[in-house]
Amino acid sequence: MRATVHIEAWGHKNITATNRSTFEITKERDITEKGDCIIAVNATKGAHELSEEFKKLASSEKTKVRASITVGDLKETIIGKGACELTFTHPTDLVVRKSSYTCDRTLMIRSNKAANSFSRELVQRLKNPHQTIKIILIAES
Repeated sequence: MRATVHIEAWGHKNITATNRSTFEITKERDITEKGDCIIAVNATKGAHELSEEFKKLASSEKTKVRASITVGDLKETIIGKGACELTFTHPTDLVVRKSSYTCDRTLMIRSNKAANSFSRELVQRLKNPHQTIKIILIAES
């Protein structure tokens, strides 16, 4: 089984993408530099708005979750796992974690990348508030 979700978001001048354990996509429009895990703002979906099919699949340890972040001609692919503890109830945020910690914002756990793993060329583009960011989420069991 497979479920796909498409999200559009934007860059922001305060994106630093230096966090070593997570990265976050948020519906919030403004952020400070303290949000070192944030890679995209003004997203079209938060955790609560993901499709029921995606949430059901991603709520299993047997599910592989993949996120593709595309900015122009640059792309990052992140691979992680689902978990039965995922609730997908947060209204604005999606957080990808290298650890196995879960909360209402968690999209996937045990990911192979955090914000600091993204190419610095891509991060430079993420700092542009006029830059569109395409995000494709895939849950596959």
